[in-house]
Amino acid sequence: MLVGFFMILVDSTIVAVANPSIMDGLEITDYDTVIWVTSAYLLAYAVPLLLAGRLGDRFGPKNLYIIGLAIFTVSSLWCGLAGSIEMLIAARVAQGLGAALLTPQTLSTITRIFPPERRGVAMSMWGATAGVATLVGPLAGGVLVGRLGWEWIFFVNVPVGVIGLALAVWLIPTLPTTRHRFDVVGVALSGIGMFLVVFGLQEGQGHQWQAWIWAVIVAGIGFFTAFVYWQSINPREPLIPLEMFSDRDFSLSNLGVAVIGFVVTAMMLPVMFYAQVVCGLSPTRSALLIAPMAIVSGVLAPFVGQLVDKAHPRPILGFGFSVVAIALTWLSIDMTPTTPIWRLVLPLIAMGVGMAFIWAPLATTATRNLPPHLAGAGAGVYNTTRQVGSVLGSAGIAAFMASRISDEMPAAPSDASPADLAVLSLPSFLHEPFAAALSQSMLLPAFVALFGIVAALFVLGPRFARARMDDDEITDEIPAYDEGYVDEGYDDDDYVEYLVEPSYQRVPAPVPNEIDEIDEIDDKTEVIVWEQPEPEPEPEPEPEPIPERRKFDPLIDPIGFAHNGFHVDGESRYRPLERVAPEPGPRSRHRLTDESEPRPARHYRDEHDEVQSYGRHSRPGD
Repeated sequence: MLVGFFMILVDSTIVAVANPSIMDGLEITDYDTVIWVTSAYLLAYAVPLLLAGRLGDRFGPKNLYIIGLAIFTVSSLWCGLAGSIEMLIAARVAQGLGAALLTPQTLSTITRIFPPERRGVAMSMWGATAGVATLVGPLAGGVLVGRLGWEWIFFVNVPVGVIGLALAVWLIPTLPTTRHRFDVVGVALSGIGMFLVVFGLQEGQGHQWQAWIWAVIVAGIGFFTAFVYWQSINPREPLIPLEMFSDRDFSLSNLGVAVIGFVVTAMMLPVMFYAQVVCGLSPTRSALLIAPMAIVSGVLAPFVGQLVDKAHPRPILGFGFSVVAIALTWLSIDMTPTTPIWRLVLPLIAMGVGMAFIWAPLATTATRNLPPHLAGAGAGVYNTTRQVGSVLGSAGIAAFMASRISDEMPAAPSDASPADLAVLSLPSFLHEPFAAALSQSMLLPAFVALFGIVAALFVLGPRFARARMDDDEITDEIPAYDEGYVDEGYDDDDYVEYLVEPSYQRVPAPVPNEIDEIDEIDDKTEVIVWEQPEPEPEPEPEPEPIPERRKFDPLIDPIGFAHNGFHVDGESRYRPLERVAPEPGPRSRHRLTDESEPRPARHYRDEHDEVQSYGRHSRPGD
């Protein structure tokens, strides 16, 4: 499954290196048009991501993975054969749809097939694959574009996709499915709103921000508003349970991951154009220029992960976003035609340091305080928000960079041919205004990074459990365990992810039709049951020995109450024997004179009333 996951992540970054070559190969002079190659992919990737997870639950994650990988592989071949920018953008949309179908199935399957004691290793492999893909994408793109041409960044996916399909059919298990209601209205509203906003931002500069552009953006915001309202009133199964946003840390983490997604996507485009057009680097060398950023981020990630478990996330996130903002501003200052390459490496290394202090703390903080039944949905929303931030970053930098270039660069002659306007053969006297436009463009992601600092300031961190807290009570304050509690900072001993109670019988997962008043059951996370062997019962104490029966001795043994002439009724009261009268018959049983309370008597036989008898079986002369 990691084969397909690696491919789709590589394709998110590989095109950034190839954009200048695509512009020259397809004779494009409009910057925001070529950026649609990236935006179309990210947009088609982000919109159906939430729905794709539920499709996998309904029809099986293996089936959806195979369908998604097949669509991605075929559309990659289509991208390489595209002869126009319109055809390439359409093929990239198909690629994005395949990636959206594929991605949720990887995480869902890992969660379901690995037991808890092995799931951590599998998840670390999943995360490492994402980190390696961000490094390999630009490097592979640079080598392929420099040696074979931009088409081969798509052709290379075909053999890898075929191998991945064969492995998927052979090795991925078939898992049980569950029924889900599909929020088609929610998908339509969110998709239309996202497309209108991205289209308006990306095309605004090319159409001089006419009134209809603003109308498109406002309409997109209106569709988003309708989407949120529909999620709040949807009586069935909403696409996004809005109750999870009542957790402040979850909301702030989503804002933070949207910010870093925006920043990373937006900063790549000016850097690649600057390295290849102004500095004259080949695609391979320009990809190597940003390699230190990915390497430093990957090396520091494990250490930051350990730090997150021991310290409050607020200073960690604040430090990370601050370093990113400073590094981007530093890079903007140094992006001139005369800057040596080694000076560009320093702010990029700082950028990698800042990213290392952002990704892990955000992912840990996002779903830490969510209840278990919302953890799966929260992870899906978090990943979707990251993609939305990337889409907005791609559209935003396209509009801003086109605006800066049009202001800084002189107007092209009307009789110029596309070959004269080729971006890779830009005359040297235009390098300075072009570099100035790109350096100004870097200020946009630097400014957006400041919103991450603001979000970090309001992060609450892990919540401590309050003794005797009322059921379902949630507070934004860190409560004390007792009156003498002193808050000395975050202690990882107080942080609990799962509360596991012993059970001597394995508890089955709840069945929907056996539970009343349940709207949604999270089937993405397996039920964790602590199986403990039933303790051996304590041995019963040995009974006291019964003393030997001996002959009755009237001198030392007291006379009991068994033959004192009274019967005991149900109310523990004695009744005199005179109230008992014999019934005539061959075998007489005595009844109380009060016939309403019959009671059998076993101690008397049919004898004359004048016969005197003693005890139970005595008769005269015995």
